[in-house]
Amino acid sequence: MLRRVLAGSRYLILLAVAGSLLASIILLLYGTITIVKLAIELAIHPIFTTEDAKPLSVACIEVIDLFLLATVLYIVALGLYELFIGSDLPTFPWLVIETLDDLKVKLIGVIIVLLAVTFLAYVVEWKGSNNILPLGVGIGLILFALGFILSKVDTNHSPEEPGPLHEANGDS
Repeated sequence: MLRRVLAGSRYLILLAVAGSLLASIILLLYGTITIVKLAIELAIHPIFTTEDAKPLSVACIEVIDLFLLATVLYIVALGLYELFIGSDLPTFPWLVIETLDDLKVKLIGVIIVLLAVTFLAYVVEWKGSNNILPLGVGIGLILFALGFILSKVDTNHSPEEPGPLHEANGDS
């Protein structure tokens, strides 16, 4: 009885899949609406100066930030579905997720880009008054740590190969 309950409980992950997918859709829609509003505003008030380019650049970078976060949430939704429910989703080969390490690698890759874009937005807004070095060093340390984690994750696995858990239990 407990075995059937535990086996069926994996479908509770569908809540996380649906929540992640919904959050991704919301961010994608919000970002798209923001870009359309920016384009309309630019068409109505066509002032093309370097002074006006900075806020426009920052707004575009912030929308890219939203799109990247939406991508993270989408990858989480796909990854959780593939790991816990079934791997029958039609996805690109580079998006196939067979282990939690696969999901981590994909997420870390997007997080690295997200941090770089966030720092870029800060640099574009920077007026020279604050010291930008601590922020750059902080983000650099995070990027270094994430890169180190990526270098330690084994992505050369085969689903048929037993993992450390199976080997420790004597399963084959």
